[in-house]
Parts: sequence; C-alpha cells; structure tokens
Amino acid sequence: MTDFTEGIQCDYLDTMNTVWESPPTLLDTQMHYCPGCGHSVVHRLIMEIVQEFGIQDKTIGVAPVGCAVLAYNYMDIDMQQAAHGRATAVATGIKRVLPDRIVFTYQGDGDLAAIGTGETIHTINRGENIVMVFINNGIYGMTGGQMAPTTLEGSVTSTTLDGRNTSLHGFPIKIADMIALMPGAYYVTRQSVTTAKAVRKTKKALQKAFTNQIESKGGVSFVEVVSNCPAGWKMTPLESNEWIDETIIKHYPLGDIKVPEKG
Repeated sequence: MTDFTEGIQCDYLDTMNTVWESPPTLLDTQMHYCPGCGHSVVHRLIMEIVQEFGIQDKTIGVAPVGCAVLAYNYMDIDMQQAAHGRATAVATGIKRVLPDRIVFTYQGDGDLAAIGTGETIHTINRGENIVMVFINNGIYGMTGGQMAPTTLEGSVTSTTLDGRNTSLHGFPIKIADMIALMPGAYYVTRQSVTTAKAVRKTKKALQKAFTNQIESKGGVSFVEVVSNCPAGWKMTPLESNEWIDETIIKHYPLGDIKVPEKG
C-alpha cells in the first residue's frame, strides 16, 4: 500500500499545544465501564490530583463491591478492596494505623447509602480525617439496575417497574444533606460531571477535600458526584447527561452544602 503522507511537511504539529494528556497515575489500560459512564471521568480527576499534589506513594484508595470495585484496575496507587458497604470502616483502620497516608474511599449509592449506611454515619460521626467520594447514579448499576436509596420518585428500575412509589418504597435519601448536619463532617459538597464546566468544579471540590486531609484540618471531607448510568437508565450517554441536568439536580442541587467556618 502506498503511503500518501510520505514526504508531506507537518511543521504545524510542532506549534500545537497539548490540551490534555492522561496522568501517569492512571494506568494505561482499557476501562470496562459502559460508554458515557461518569466513573471514568472521576477516576481521571482523582488521579490528576494525586499527580499534581505529588502524593502517589502516600495515597491509599478503598473500593467496595459494585462498579466502584473496578477502580483498583485503573488507579496506579495502593488500593484495598472492602466488603460491600464497609469501605469507610476499612479506611478508618488504614488511616489510624498509617496516619501519614492519604486515604480515600470510592463508593456508589447502593453501597454507601444502602448496605453501608451504618459505616458511613459512624465514620462521619467519629470525624475521621479521610476523603469519601460518593458516586450517586440513583441505581444499582452492576447487579441489574435495581432501585437504590437515591432513586428518584417515579423512576423505573428493574425492581420498580411502575416507578418508585414513596408510599411503598420510601423517599430518595439526600445522604449529603443528612451527613452535613453531623459535627464530624468537615466539608460536604455535591457536584456532577455532565459538562466541561461541571467537571472543573468537581475537580476543585476534590482538590479541596484532599487538601483538607493533607493539612489535617479535621473531619471527613465528603464529595458527592451526581453521575449517570446510561445502561441502567436505558438511555444514550447524551440523554443520560441531559436527564441529570434537567431532572435529577432539581432533587439533588449542586454546590457546597457544608464548608468550614472562617476564623
């Protein structure tokens, strides 16, 4: 086959600026998330921060069961798997034994806000100096698309074929709002990754959370990310992002919920 590009001058390539490149802290391996899933974006943001802060050799991530469990396949840091819902308990043990380490949990809503509610509440009540990253996509993504504690009223899932009925299933839990009331919560915020602007805000929130731990400012830094599950929602990636912006954030408004008092 003839190479028609041979001999063509490409001097313009020398003047191009790098807009983005994968951080070396993110392993060079193909991700197994469904197309459009927000997990991959949040993985990248966390690993960018680890690289920028120069804490790769000090950071330990804890991931439990669910789609979050795949995190240790992609993050080039020390990772510890935990039983379903027990990530914050494991993170507590790691941080207390190795207080100089930067410890974070990476959990979905079916994990953190359902089977792990007890661990979540008591970790925050103790004011452990860790970061908790909470991916809220309102569904059990890996295990079949069942209703989660955060599923919106009227939403159809594999276990709510007629939509979530609050008289039968209860109300969606605003877990970030609930834990923000606890003294052990130092910083609580809710962000998303549906747009480039939203991604930048989420990165700033994660930077603040990790800075809090590095500087030992005390208490849990909790970052909720309202994300999507195109496969579980039976939507295209674009439709799922539009659904978040037009519907979900009306119930889960974005922004800081609890910030440290000045002075």
